[in-house]
Amino acid sequence: MLQRRLESPLFFFCTSSPCSFWVYYSIPDIIQVGELPINGTEDMDRLITTVPGMETYLRCRDLPTFCRKLDIEDSIYMKLVVEQTRKSLQADALILNTAEELDEPILSQIRTKCPRVYAVGRLHAQLNTRLNAKHGESCDHISNTLWEVDKSCIFWLNKQPNRSVIYVSFGSIMSMSREQPVELWYGLLNSKTKFLLVVRPNSVIGKDGEGEDVVMELMEKSKDRGYIVNWAPQEAVLNHPAIGGFFTHNGWNSTLESVVPGVPMICWPQFADQHVNSRVVSEVWKIGLDMKDVCDSKIVEKMVNDVMVDRKEEFAKSASEMAKVTNQSVNVGGSSYSNLDCLVEDIRIMSLKKLTK
Repeated sequence: MLQRRLESPLFFFCTSSPCSFWVYYSIPDIIQVGELPINGTEDMDRLITTVPGMETYLRCRDLPTFCRKLDIEDSIYMKLVVEQTRKSLQADALILNTAEELDEPILSQIRTKCPRVYAVGRLHAQLNTRLNAKHGESCDHISNTLWEVDKSCIFWLNKQPNRSVIYVSFGSIMSMSREQPVELWYGLLNSKTKFLLVVRPNSVIGKDGEGEDVVMELMEKSKDRGYIVNWAPQEAVLNHPAIGGFFTHNGWNSTLESVVPGVPMICWPQFADQHVNSRVVSEVWKIGLDMKDVCDSKIVEKMVNDVMVDRKEEFAKSASEMAKVTNQSVNVGGSSYSNLDCLVEDIRIMSLKKLTK
């Protein structure tokens, strides 16, 4: 490694969740004991018992989608992910966008392979804390998206009662078949809950513009019950008092953006770290429901009713408690705040040692 030849300290910043990082690292062990490959759909709910710290809740269904291949050991993408994950633990330190309080059991496992781990998240909240302390301002007004934001949805939310709207957005790159938004829409409509739905341009796949036709049709039929935009200012939406739930793909950024304001989730993961994240949200943190591998209007309706009506207070209480400890971690003296200070100081000390050699 070039950094080793130059005798420079190497810090690796991982943008995915600690749980997914640990699963990626453990894949060779899972294969070695014969828990992979997966033997058909009837095998999907079988527990994976060889990922330390996750033995009681991680199923075949919760592994990254590339683990579903029968010829898994021939998967180039899997080999790349595993190789990069294992090499990253050869670094002097690992930086993770999480808080000790969120992922402590898995952080302790990762530290058996890389003792110096800095949990400094959620980074955006930490930045706001430090900007407020130093300049009396935050970075909330700064957009970090390449998509054009439609802020009209905020004016619509302003007219809705507290915790009455479910926000539905599946990230910046996911695509849907023509049938999927229809199933989602009917489930939302039948739930009787108001919704804010994000459907990116060209994100619905259909022949000869059929995808866009579906979106226009849904928009026309949703005027009384919901609001549909091409892209929303997500953090502002999730922090709005009208929002009572988040129907999400569970990318790590979106997951953290829901945790910080204490918004319960319905999880519909598609790829990468999302399947692991959704299992953690539902089974470990218990702040949401996991809808992976299905897209059925009846299931959507039931889950929306559970989160927004029937089990509303249960999920709201759990999400509020998690938000409290997460936000405390980025305040002065909190775990993430202190870990970032330690990171900066350690980099300074390592740099001085190199200069004095």
